[in-house]
Amino acid sequence: MTDALPLPFSPLVSADWLVAHLNDPRVRVLDARFELMNPEAGAAAYRAGHLPGAVYAGLSDVLSGPKTPSGAGGRHPLPDPEVLAAWLGAHCVRNDSVVVAYDDPTSGHGFYAARAWWLLRWLGHDRVFVLDGGLPAYLRAGGPLTTEVPSPAPTTFTPHVRADLVASADEVGARGAGALLVDSRAPARYRGDTEPLDRRAGHIPGALNRDWSGALREDGTWRTPEEQAARLDVGDAPVTFYCGSGVSATPNLLALELAGRPLGPGNRLYSGSWSDWVSDEGRPVETGG
Repeated sequence: MTDALPLPFSPLVSADWLVAHLNDPRVRVLDARFELMNPEAGAAAYRAGHLPGAVYAGLSDVLSGPKTPSGAGGRHPLPDPEVLAAWLGAHCVRNDSVVVAYDDPTSGHGFYAARAWWLLRWLGHDRVFVLDGGLPAYLRAGGPLTTEVPSPAPTTFTPHVRADLVASADEVGARGAGALLVDSRAPARYRGDTEPLDRRAGHIPGALNRDWSGALREDGTWRTPEEQAARLDVGDAPVTFYCGSGVSATPNLLALELAGRPLGPGNRLYSGSWSDWVSDEGRPVETGG
């Protein structure tokens, strides 16, 4: 196939685009559905019906690495780049593939596709996109589902890790004047009113709060670049995003890219996030706000 594949100038693809190009062998689809409180739910949903050709990329098994006994690295550490690259290659994702990740944002779990998107960008793969509106948008566009699990031909994916996309706890603690830190969790967790998952409640001192869910409309589609810029309100300052475990901060990273700030040294993820921060009792914590 020699014709050029039209790609959007955005980290998002529309459901109409995906329906039109779903059978193109250059396009690989990742089903990233998952539920933190029910880790088997995403794989069960995949088995019940998924996009034709899509492979399942679960948070626990694919999009995260093993946890450490101390909790350092957080509840969902970054996977080993070579391990993730090998998984991609085994599922027919090459360095020139166009990858589209989807989840089901209307279920309240709309950050897993963004985690997949960010991880591939971290591996140096720019031709990766999130399906705008996720599975519901695809169904509204008339896209079919299948229960057939594909057997893609294995290939090779070579990672080119972008270390500049990741901030460590030490870098977060020592950030300079003018550098912003954004907590992407719900306001109640940011304030420390509640903490259902981690050992301490509150937020990293000096962090702003921008709930990731504000990036999406009620139907699960993404807000406009102008709306994202106004919602995030971080200007041109270097900004590091975090959440509970480095997953739900990724929609804010995607939103900032939509608003014209691409991933890079001034737009990073604290991958261990709050769960990593509080693994060290000596690190300071703020409440309220």
